[in-house]
Amino acid sequence: MKTRKSTTLKYHSSPSSPSVSDIATTQQQNLASFSNMARKSSLFKQTLIATAFFILAIYALFTTFFHTPLPVSDTVSPSDDAADVSSVEFPERRADGSGSVGNVKVFMYDLPHKFTYGLIQQHGLARGGSPVDDVSTLKYPGHQHMHEWFLFADLARPESDRLGSPIVKVTDPEEADLFYVPVFSSLSLIVNAGRPPGTGSGYSDEQMQEELVEWLNGQEYWKRNNGWDHVIIAGDPNALYRVVDRVKNAVLLVADFGRLRPDQGSLVKDVIIPYSHRISAYTGDFGVEERKTLLFFMGNRYRKEGGKIRDLLFQILESEEDVLIKHGTQSRENRRAASHGMHTSKFCLNPAGDTPSACRLFDAIVSLCVPVIVSDNIELPFEDIIDYKKFSVFVETTAALKPGYLVSLLRQVPAEKIIEYQKAMKEVKRYYDYTVPNGTVNEIWRQVSQKLPLIKLMINRDKRLVKMELNEPNCSCLCSNQTGIISSL
Repeated sequence: MKTRKSTTLKYHSSPSSPSVSDIATTQQQNLASFSNMARKSSLFKQTLIATAFFILAIYALFTTFFHTPLPVSDTVSPSDDAADVSSVEFPERRADGSGSVGNVKVFMYDLPHKFTYGLIQQHGLARGGSPVDDVSTLKYPGHQHMHEWFLFADLARPESDRLGSPIVKVTDPEEADLFYVPVFSSLSLIVNAGRPPGTGSGYSDEQMQEELVEWLNGQEYWKRNNGWDHVIIAGDPNALYRVVDRVKNAVLLVADFGRLRPDQGSLVKDVIIPYSHRISAYTGDFGVEERKTLLFFMGNRYRKEGGKIRDLLFQILESEEDVLIKHGTQSRENRRAASHGMHTSKFCLNPAGDTPSACRLFDAIVSLCVPVIVSDNIELPFEDIIDYKKFSVFVETTAALKPGYLVSLLRQVPAEKIIEYQKAMKEVKRYYDYTVPNGTVNEIWRQVSQKLPLIKLMINRDKRLVKMELNEPNCSCLCSNQTGIISSL
């Protein structure tokens, strides 16, 4: 029997075949090497990034302080369809966003003297004066419609003396945006007041008006745009009454719209201007201790139209113990009495006159005497920047005529509230002073300059519209409050 030998297979390591342990060792070495490389790579990246930031910081510092920018081209290549709009220069605007930085340019006509200084002489002649050789040396007489003189005097000054004005005076009409017609229309009315034409000094306001329109119709720039770009002052409600229909395209500077139809004047086209105050401004401190009178009024008791309320208020108020209400007309003595009365009263009554407004309101403001306005249709100057409710009491006419209502309302106002009103009046007082550098004159010109876009619209519109037939009032004339007056403090 043969015995089979068992054979055991043995695997021997050869030089070219690594063992398991060698492979493990090699893998560990490779992992360690890779880890070291990763750490070195991370450190390298961090160093690279830090270096890049350092270089950018140096570049930014250099360009900020040492680099001079190249001039900006005024043109954009038509082939550059994707032009960057950030490179386009737009017109700058004022701080208040109202429009272009460039001021509106105004040309003042050199009117014949019969419309300006000649009227000052006519005023003197009507009062017994003598003619003078050079009328430009005459002093304009003081009255409540002196605004026409202050605007004329402002534009008559050299432009170097008009720093801070919202308009620029130009001497070449071709450069002008607007044209100012400096006629002394209110003074003309005063010269002729109460006398039929041809009497007294022989002066006729009506004739002056007709001659003014004739002169304007002969001017190239008036005819060019039918007067739309002209500015005419008619401060007295009756000024230019005879010819207003023929100059109504112009911007009218008026005290109110009491004598104007809706198609002649509106807040859209025209500018409400303050009367020139005729009493001295109050310079004392805020307070009520020295103001012993509750309510003060001094003026003409008997007026026409809306002013009839004055007589009714006299009847109701003249018996009240802490109310001082007097009849008086314009005179130097009466102005002194009115100044004292306003400076020593808490409230000043401002009823309507022949038209809704009166100079008394502006006398009260500069006196820090709280205005009590009883005039339902009044329009007030500069209401785009002035809130009259902050320093005035508005009372509806029907309420004011109830016996006891007005004084009862005012007696309820605490001293702290009156002082608050006084402080508010002092803040806006300069807007009613024609004599201060940044006062009424500058504000009127600002208001006028804001009309320019509308004026340009009307000029262009006028070129294409032949006829308009309106069965209802034009919406551009319906500008005032149509909902009534709020009778509250």
